[in-house]
Amino acid sequence: MYHLKRSSDFPSILLSINDSVRLLVELKADDSHPVHRAIVLSPMFHLPSPKFSWGNMTLIGSCNGFLCLLNGRRYDVDHRIYISNPILGEYFEVKLPEWDKRIRCVSYAFCFSKASGQFKVLRSVVRKSVGSPKVSELEVFTLGANEKWKNVGKAPEPLCGLFSKVNINGVIHWMGCKNNDNIYSFNSFTEEVQSLSPPRGLQTPLLSLMLGELGNCLCLSDDNHNQYIDILWMKEYGIAESWTKQRILKDSIQADIRGDKFIPILLWKDGEILMQRDHGTQLVSYNPKENKFTKVKVYGGTGATSYTPSFYSLKTVIGECFQVSYAFPKIELI
Repeated sequence: MYHLKRSSDFPSILLSINDSVRLLVELKADDSHPVHRAIVLSPMFHLPSPKFSWGNMTLIGSCNGFLCLLNGRRYDVDHRIYISNPILGEYFEVKLPEWDKRIRCVSYAFCFSKASGQFKVLRSVVRKSVGSPKVSELEVFTLGANEKWKNVGKAPEPLCGLFSKVNINGVIHWMGCKNNDNIYSFNSFTEEVQSLSPPRGLQTPLLSLMLGELGNCLCLSDDNHNQYIDILWMKEYGIAESWTKQRILKDSIQADIRGDKFIPILLWKDGEILMQRDHGTQLVSYNPKENKFTKVKVYGGTGATSYTPSFYSLKTVIGECFQVSYAFPKIELI
């Protein structure tokens, strides 16, 4: 339910510029030049107009074609949170709790529980205290249920940074900033926080790794070495013994970008791994069968995120009792 994707065998990605979502790109194979990739920009990509001209439309997360967007700065009193279907030009503003002057920082995440069929916004609140804060309070907003935020407990340690965008089967993941031995998770169905054990025998500190998702598997990528990239896959979710390491040698990367770091984004149809150049606009695709990297002809963004377009209306999620607004132009479904 809530997932009617475009009839294409090729993935889509969202490109951000200075943390603000700007472009939707569909990647396609170039049959005339099989070693290259062509792109198609979607002409139907409409985001809500920002309330604050100084604020970006920062991507919080993406689930089944819906985006969760932050307008403004999350540590400011008057920031806004939107849920959007950019393909249909629809958006819904989430009513935030009244700002408490004791709040030190907040962070947001977006998730979908297949078990309950509900989309939820997760909010972490760290309040000012004498000395260092000890915990984060967790609150949940369920789309279509009501306009109330529900307190669902506390995280084991304060989250003053950001949740990751890693969402696997309705479970949000992030790494702690103090405890170097745990990956934390929030289950959107049970609304419980748990910790996952990282791979044993890590040579690189956990906080120096990049948390990600590839093929619906939790992953850690280690690109702190000049000669290779290590990708660690949790093949069976929640099973510490299932972590498996894949080492990718960099010697086949083009010489002009070989010294850069690369962040895995998604798996292609044929098993290739699409990666983004850290703090750059270059994408590369790694073919594990040929142990070969290929530049992808996508430019114009400093951040890339996997995205699955959907033609489901936000009204199917929030119901008729809530107001859906439209970014220009309004698209009518027939």
